[in-house]
Amino acid sequence: MQVLRLLVISALIGLTLSTPARALSLLRDPDIEYALKQLAAPLLKAAGLSPTRVDILVIDDRSLNAFVVDREHIFIHSGLLLKMKTAPMLQAVIAHEAAHIANGHLMRRTVNLRTARTAAGLGAALAAAAAVAAGAGEAAGAAAIGASNSAMRMFMSHTRAEENAADQSGLRFMAQSGVDPQGAVEVMDIFRGQEALSRYRQDPYARTHPLSADRFRVVRRLAAGYADKTRDNPEANYWFARAKGKLSAFQRAPKWTLNRAGEFGYADVKLMRQAVAYHRLSQTSKAVRTIDQAIAHRPNDPFLLELKGQILMESRNFGAAAAAYGHAVNMAPDNALILGSYGRALMAQGQTGKAQTYLEKARSLDGRDARVMRDLAAAYAQQGNKGMASLVTAERYAMTGRLEDAGLHAQRASDLLPRGSTGWRRAQDVLSAAKAAEKKRR
Repeated sequence: MQVLRLLVISALIGLTLSTPARALSLLRDPDIEYALKQLAAPLLKAAGLSPTRVDILVIDDRSLNAFVVDREHIFIHSGLLLKMKTAPMLQAVIAHEAAHIANGHLMRRTVNLRTARTAAGLGAALAAAAAVAAGAGEAAGAAAIGASNSAMRMFMSHTRAEENAADQSGLRFMAQSGVDPQGAVEVMDIFRGQEALSRYRQDPYARTHPLSADRFRVVRRLAAGYADKTRDNPEANYWFARAKGKLSAFQRAPKWTLNRAGEFGYADVKLMRQAVAYHRLSQTSKAVRTIDQAIAHRPNDPFLLELKGQILMESRNFGAAAAAYGHAVNMAPDNALILGSYGRALMAQGQTGKAQTYLEKARSLDGRDARVMRDLAAAYAQQGNKGMASLVTAERYAMTGRLEDAGLHAQRASDLLPRGSTGWRRAQDVLSAAKAAEKKRR
């Protein structure tokens, strides 16, 4: 599981309107993201959205919230994911956010979104929501968005009319997908009474998704009307267990995980959670033996192999980590996170040229992973390609909002790369963004 630092404009995600920004983390884990895609796919299809184009991403925050800022990303706080007790509850959250996209509720934010975007076309897929920095240990760069608190509140908050419309659409998407609509009622029940609290005591979800007693009654009535559409979905239940089980194993104390490892009823999920707990207790041999047992249950599962690679990599067993990641890549050749991890393991072994190939593919598939960009720049530098190293570094800084630093590296890349080449043109894009930002500051 990778933890990438984010610096977000806090009002954009309904956290607090009294401070200008707050550092958060985006959790990137191929297993969890794949599980969320499996849960979301039928709902997105019912909403007329493409499951391959809409990513469900997890924000590392204990508060309860979920939100959208564009048509390609649904963000869920880890606290809300862990609060969900069943697959239909989590799917209800996804369906509701998908409804905001499908119903065009983001259209009124177009002007604010354009203002908030920086370094368009440079892989800044998180747009106004976040600026990703290059790893948990590094300082995040500032993404300055000059808008008033009232404008930001308007940007993120949904009106009651929008909420009612999203409720109806979300429940319809659930019914069309055979998902138990009672999950929506159970989610809303968590937030009942929030509006009686002061704004600063409310969960962020309640602040951006206004809830009323009338709205709750309508949802309950609609859910009852769709009850006969429900179908049992063992696959959804399994992937819910994978997502919540792995997330909780990394976020809860290892002892807590070991005491509850089997709570979901799946042998491989139990072993996976135990392996994470042992790894976090620095019991590497035990962790590897346990994850191998999980792999024996699902030998064609690339994500269990990816976890084995992570355990070995973080235990500095680079050769075995590269072997595990390589096996995972063979099973999931287009998973950017696994490709990036494999490239990182190869770099640790000194196989820079081979690492560069996999890091380039990872970057082409997912342009928002700043850690891959950092590793790729290092690979170019070690290969003597200083122009490309400067270019990728410039693009990483641009993506994080550090446009002054981006401009310096882009100028260096422009001087080193052949004029008119693809790399040179990319450097010009960064330079243009940096100059525009400098002009605006003046």
